[in-house]
Amino acid sequence: MPTALITGASAGLGAEFARQLARRRADLILVARSADALDDVASEIRSDYGVAVEVLVADLAVESDVELVAARLRDTSDPVDLLVNNAGFGLPLQFADNDVADEVRHLRVHVEASMRLMHAALQTMRGRGGRIINVASVAGFISRSTYSACKSWLIGFSRWANLEYARDRVSVTAVCPGFTHTSFHERMGLPPGQEGVPGFLWLDARDVVREGLRDAARGKSVSIPSFRYRAIVTLAALLPDAVTSGVARRGRV
Repeated sequence: MPTALITGASAGLGAEFARQLARRRADLILVARSADALDDVASEIRSDYGVAVEVLVADLAVESDVELVAARLRDTSDPVDLLVNNAGFGLPLQFADNDVADEVRHLRVHVEASMRLMHAALQTMRGRGGRIINVASVAGFISRSTYSACKSWLIGFSRWANLEYARDRVSVTAVCPGFTHTSFHERMGLPPGQEGVPGFLWLDARDVVREGLRDAARGKSVSIPSFRYRAIVTLAALLPDAVTSGVARRGRV
């Protein structure tokens, strides 16, 4: 059976990636900060799908914890076939109003941890084959604060890496959802219905993950789930930054 390692797997898109991959008979390594929530997801998946589930409790803003996960990815005795870099969080205020320590932690989780885990995964995937999925966002195509900047980095790096490592039978895909029903916004203090986002823009996590896995299997470097967001990204590329940035302030993607 293939083995998949998923970060941020205790809820939201990470937990949905775990369920859909388990349904496809993949064994799992689940990574998150919350041991209790992670154990709940692991128990559910073991019971429902009968696959092996390994749990790694790690905070990817902490260097030693990132190294713990990286060491598991470099383990050649039980190699990982699919890495899903999904861990992430949003910040509630504009850049200058956030604590700079929170901004640094935000950067470490979204960019540094993803880069280091990709590097570790490639040590065992090259030649043998494998897939890497980086969960980015349509925010990466829009000029908006550090969240957009982090996601833009993930998209650009995934595009390059998908071309560079295709010769080694490794694909790298940036999955870029729009607003998706998960606990992401609630953790920023925005209860459901108070995010300032029209209802038609919301996506279902199951659809996002299904399309992301399909596009990764096809070797695509960028996956934008849903036609409406593909249209938005196309339009955003034609508009000046002042317009897209102003629209982006109305909600958080």
